[in-house]
Amino acid sequence: MGKSAGKRAGIAVTVVALAVGVAGCQDGTGKASGAPASDAPKTQSLGDITKVIQAAYEKTSAAKAAKVKMTMSMTGTGADSGTVEMTGVQGWDPAVMDITMKGSMLSAGGTGGPEQMRMVMLDNVMYMDMGAKQAAEMDGKRWMKMDLKAAADMSGDKSLQKQMTGGLDNMNQDPAQQLALLLDSPNLKHVGAEKINGMETQHYKGTLTFEQMLEANKASKTLSKKDHDALVASMKKAGLKGYDTEVWVNEDGYPARMDVGMTMAQGSMQIRADYSDYGTQAAVQAPPAKDTLDLFEMLKGAGQA
Repeated sequence: MGKSAGKRAGIAVTVVALAVGVAGCQDGTGKASGAPASDAPKTQSLGDITKVIQAAYEKTSAAKAAKVKMTMSMTGTGADSGTVEMTGVQGWDPAVMDITMKGSMLSAGGTGGPEQMRMVMLDNVMYMDMGAKQAAEMDGKRWMKMDLKAAADMSGDKSLQKQMTGGLDNMNQDPAQQLALLLDSPNLKHVGAEKINGMETQHYKGTLTFEQMLEANKASKTLSKKDHDALVASMKKAGLKGYDTEVWVNEDGYPARMDVGMTMAQGSMQIRADYSDYGTQAAVQAPPAKDTLDLFEMLKGAGQA
């Protein structure tokens, strides 16, 4: 069981890593595909821009859920290069998610992952539908359960508990939090009017430094000053100057699209998130216990770390 358990664990960890990456930095590199509207207004003042983004933040926070279609692509990063697309529903306050993932990055690193995977997050627990093929190797249980917080609590390691909780906070990031970050951009500006997915929108963009993103990231609070400074230094050495962040706000005051992108010397990451149906019912349910297999219990039984 050791070899197959390790393979399934590799797939599960790959999926969670993708989820963390997507949630932690929603992307875009300033290359908008929306067509400019013919009646685009004059560029807004900084005060007007701040009011629009602040209002969008408040409305999005209150909506608590939306349908999402998100695409992440990585280039120039060797075996990890590729794309992944996520579609489904995301909720915040409380944080829930029910999405389907597909794309080449699911099998990054030779994990042999499925071409498509459904992923559910509820009560800080991740459930991954491993598919019929994997279910045949898991006593017919096709859902892999990954409770990072419970595993950390069982370890009794306070430092590990903080890191695990921080990782879950990353996965719980929502469009409202992204708007809050954009408000901190020192060069926030109005690009103009554009039509996105059939909607009239106003396009805004700004850049955040790596230090600003790190400061806003709850997981970074677990780092010592030495580790924090080392991380900042390594990112600067890698050529990361900052994150290009963009948002298209529709006529109802909600973000119709959000992009965040970063470029380093060895490659780039781009993530685009299209949102709709704000306030939709996020009726996310965990799969039946009889159909789930706990990843950490499986690894413990297989004698793996």
